[in-house]
Amino acid sequence: MIVTASDTHRAIDAVWRIESARLIAGLVRIVRDVGVAEELAQDALVIALEKWPESGVPDNPGAWLMATAKHRAIDLLRRNERFARKLEVLGHELELDGGQQVAGGPDFEAVLDGDIEDDLLRLVFTACHPVLSTEARVALTLRLLGGLTTEEIARAFLVAESTVAQRIVRAKKTLAAKRVPFEVPQGAELADRLSSVLEVIYLVFNEGYSATAGDDLMRPALCEEALRLGRVVAELMPREPEVHGLVALLEIQASRSAARTGPSGEPVLLLEQNRARWNPLLIRRGFAALERAVSLGGPLGPYALQAAIAASHARARTPEETDWARIAELYERLARLVPSPVVELNRSVALSMAYGPAVGLGLADALVSEPSLKEYHLLPSVRGDLLAKLGRLDEARAEFERAASLTRNGRERTLLLDRADTCAAGAGPGPGGTDTRADAHPDGPDAHPDGPAAAPARPADTR
Repeated sequence: MIVTASDTHRAIDAVWRIESARLIAGLVRIVRDVGVAEELAQDALVIALEKWPESGVPDNPGAWLMATAKHRAIDLLRRNERFARKLEVLGHELELDGGQQVAGGPDFEAVLDGDIEDDLLRLVFTACHPVLSTEARVALTLRLLGGLTTEEIARAFLVAESTVAQRIVRAKKTLAAKRVPFEVPQGAELADRLSSVLEVIYLVFNEGYSATAGDDLMRPALCEEALRLGRVVAELMPREPEVHGLVALLEIQASRSAARTGPSGEPVLLLEQNRARWNPLLIRRGFAALERAVSLGGPLGPYALQAAIAASHARARTPEETDWARIAELYERLARLVPSPVVELNRSVALSMAYGPAVGLGLADALVSEPSLKEYHLLPSVRGDLLAKLGRLDEARAEFERAASLTRNGRERTLLLDRADTCAAGAGPGPGGTDTRADAHPDGPDAHPDGPAAAPARPADTR
């Protein structure tokens, strides 16, 4: 079999995606600078691109890259004029003999050896440090931990490549200027810092699951990357219930991906989805993650509660079997834990499905004056659906049109305008006063005015 240069380059790309995070994490522990560590890792990649097409891909390419990067790091430290300061930082890791430096200088090889999984966890907390803006945390995490290029990140979020590049550069400079320690936080600080990590993963999934702008409802690559990152953090922090809660939520939500769009990419609402297309493996993984979260004890956190809501949908073999009363109760618990108008909007839909549209509309109407929902297209979308179910079609049409004017996603806009046209044509709700299409909005978690940790922004898991 002839291996071409293009085959080798594809192999290198695959290796980089798998190994780059661990490589950078191991280097940050030594050089104490995220930017420098990434440069060293990139140097190793360049050397691989030069040598592997001729020598072939090594049996253990990750170890080859690590060894190459180690030697580059050693060269850097040895010629660094600030060696003494570096030595102080690394002193506890160096081999000393009776308080005296070992002959021949410090053993940099020993310094560079360490537990890569510990380093990877430190890198997660560094890239997601609250000192950085949300946009910077997302971009830096996808770059360092996801191995995505600046171009790929920009394309995924529909922003200019130069904008993403600036965010990443500024983030690295901020981490260096603030002297953010390369460590896993302990004690009381851990909860806040972990919340920041989970928020970043959640935001990445959100944008992939229900794109805020553009012509596509979903960007599957982002969903896959968020799932991968979530699973990595769950392996690194197996005793943290909310980590497993988030993974459970994402696994179950992702299980519906294939059923959420039609042949032309049009949105398919939850009650119309072919549930045979829901991915049973992802559902089982989600259930297992939720069980782990529960088994660790204590009250369920926001992500675990959202996962329990998603699990309620996944357990229903048909739309009619959905336990909407249970879902409404879970939203009530979530609202007590993290008060939010978005949670209340979700709860209004669940209440409408459990107890009738009038009950849900009463709660949704109370949110109209909420400042944070003023430009939130899902509020008029929910109200339009509930008004249509009550036969108030003119009011429903106006709400759907307002929702369409607020969304930046082309697929959602088309769906909402179709709902408005249906109301204008005088079509009422489905049999028995229940609209068989449910409400006109997606079902996934998404970014929203109150922040992703507060609640899923897409009401009632209805798509």
